[in-house]
Amino acid sequence: MGKQKEILLEMRNITKRFANVTANDDVSLTVYKGEIHALLGENGAGKSTLMNILYGLMKRDAGRVLFKGREISLHSPAQAIEAGIGMIHQHFQLVDKFTVLENIILGLREGRHIELPLERAEKKIAALCESYGLDIKIRALVENLPVGEQQKVEIVKALYRDSEILIMDEPTAVLTPQEVRKLFVTLNRLREEGKSIIFISHKLPEVLEISDRISIMRDGRMVDTIDNTPDLNSRQLATHMVGREIKLQVEKKPCCPGEVVLSLDHTFADAAGESCGIKDISFELRRGEILGIAGVDGNGQEDLSEMIMGLRKLTKGKICILGEDVSNSSTKKIRGMSIGYIPADRLHAALVLDFTLKLNLALNHPDKPPYGNRFLMNFKNISRIAKEKLKQFNVAAPDCAELARNLSGGNQQKVVLAREVGEKTDLIIAVYPTRGLDIDATRFVFDTLLKERDGGAAILYISTELEEILTLSDRIGVLYEGVLMDVFPAENAEVEKIGLLMAGERV
Repeated sequence: MGKQKEILLEMRNITKRFANVTANDDVSLTVYKGEIHALLGENGAGKSTLMNILYGLMKRDAGRVLFKGREISLHSPAQAIEAGIGMIHQHFQLVDKFTVLENIILGLREGRHIELPLERAEKKIAALCESYGLDIKIRALVENLPVGEQQKVEIVKALYRDSEILIMDEPTAVLTPQEVRKLFVTLNRLREEGKSIIFISHKLPEVLEISDRISIMRDGRMVDTIDNTPDLNSRQLATHMVGREIKLQVEKKPCCPGEVVLSLDHTFADAAGESCGIKDISFELRRGEILGIAGVDGNGQEDLSEMIMGLRKLTKGKICILGEDVSNSSTKKIRGMSIGYIPADRLHAALVLDFTLKLNLALNHPDKPPYGNRFLMNFKNISRIAKEKLKQFNVAAPDCAELARNLSGGNQQKVVLAREVGEKTDLIIAVYPTRGLDIDATRFVFDTLLKERDGGAAILYISTELEEILTLSDRIGVLYEGVLMDVFPAENAEVEKIGLLMAGERV
């Protein structure tokens, strides 16, 4: 008989309601000491709500939480941290202008009066780093650290607070492949030291690689907890998540590139706010091909798309669409061309949430036939076309008079697709088109874009999801701090090479 595992955490019969919506419906979760426990589920399945309850960010309506065999009631993250529960959010909670040392001790009551025991804290942090194999510069400013290093700071911060269980929300979302490998080494080390990790991710291969057990949520309920065995695969996990068989393999026909649709010639755009701008980017995109642009988030992806669409001023260089110079053209003129544009933020840049679906579908050309003219909108035509498009794109909505805000994220994105690629388009610019979508909706986006590509559209596909880039692209480019590091055929793609380019190393 094997040694019985020690239970560290039990969440029993947790229920949480928001008005008429039950986010967690009688959910139970058990986490053992010294295990990596993956938590899977589609968007809206209830994962975040459950973890927010555990971390004291939300109050449960019913149920019990037991930690180390003792029932606890947490009303704030401070209480969770004190109990030994840490959370590393997808977007790191660090102060850029502070040093690593200052970030780690921030908020702790250490020292007397206003003095900070920096020397003592630095020794403890150095010991933790050595113990767990985490090599970080303790006196460095956080803003000068790459993303992978910042994540290490978050881990050390949790360890410094004596966390025995770490909640990690999409921990690989902003990392290069090489940084993911280093993170997994760290997580395995933490597991060996007896720490427990709740690993929330939508990347099924990573879940299969790193976890000991996997809990799956669907529609606010816990549907299964399974051991991660060698015969378990991504298809089986996807089926568990959605409750039916899912086809993960994308069927892609050979690429037959035609005429040049989009060309950029030594283009530059200034940085704006947190963006890095565009620095000397040149490439050509042809009919019938998908050019995938990979890169860690925040390296010029949105700058590039906005520059092409006239939303960001081109400071130098030349942009041509279908042979026409649009370098100094207005967004309205570019929008008048046969272009489909799927922006990164569907809620603020793609949809008007308080408009009906039929009005959202007519947004691009309300003053042109068949939607209307410069004086009047043709609501009869708009309703007819909207009904056809909603049916064509499988949008789950009562009717075309429904408000956009009342749809799920996946259905909102389908509305954007219906508007942007539901008519004849020569060029499609898709920025993070699957962000926040579940497996079903993601597959629909893939199939839609591949159909457009096979119909002769040129597609610029911008994503931080390397697996998506490798799946869809005919050619791949890599962005780093606004620079296009390289462009190469997808069949020549090597994950190691792409990872180095994403980190700014030319190979």
